[in-house]
This record gives sequence, structure tokens and C-alpha cells, in this order.
Amino acid sequence: MRHKVAGYKLGRSTAQRTSLRRSLVTELIDHGRIQTTEAKCKAIRDQAEKLVTIAKEGLAATDKAAQVAARRRVAAQTNGGVVIVRKLFTEIAPRYQERKGGYTRIYKLGPRKGDNAPMALIEWV
Repeated sequence: MRHKVAGYKLGRSTAQRTSLRRSLVTELIDHGRIQTTEAKCKAIRDQAEKLVTIAKEGLAATDKAAQVAARRRVAAQTNGGVVIVRKLFTEIAPRYQERKGGYTRIYKLGPRKGDNAPMALIEWV
């Protein structure tokens, strides 16, 4: 039984699941919205919102060490390197400085034609 085990397995091994989430979150930061299955949207929503929270804390920090640490924490969880981290810290996080949470929105789009998988669109609010 999987009592109190959080997260979605997505039918993949641990390494594949980590890589998938990392790439999807990176694409969400880069493009602002992505279309994928509902399960994948729900799986990456928490991670994306935590990255925005880390970026907000890094922007609010007064000492340089805390700012650098926040950038390194975000870089460790994304694939994009400097470009993605800079975009998160300069464009996305300042937009939500006054917001307490709920930075993403998921729209259900209906089934995919090929395999009837439920599709969804995840984007920044």
C-alpha cells in the first residue's frame, strides 16, 4: 500500500521521472505555458511553484550569499542553466512578489486523438 506517499510515478523509473519533471519545469519557465497530459501537469505544478518561492526568497534576501544560494538551488533543479535561472529571477518571480501562492493554472483540453490520453495546458497565472 502507498499510504502517505506523495507524488506521481508516471509509469517511469526514478531517474526517468526526475529527468522528465526537470525538463518539463524548464520548458514551463522558458515558454510560459506547455501542453502535456493532465498527470504530468499535476506532477510538475508543485515543483514549479516551489522554484518560484525559492526565487522570491532569493530576491528578498539582503545578503549576497543567500541570493547566490537561491540561484544555485534553482539551477540544481532545472536543465536550462544560466538563461533559465535568470529568466526565473528577473521576469517570473518579481511578477508574484505580492502573491502568496498559486502561481500556475491548469486548463483541461480533452482527450488526445492518438491514445485518448487526457490533455491539459499549464501556464503561469
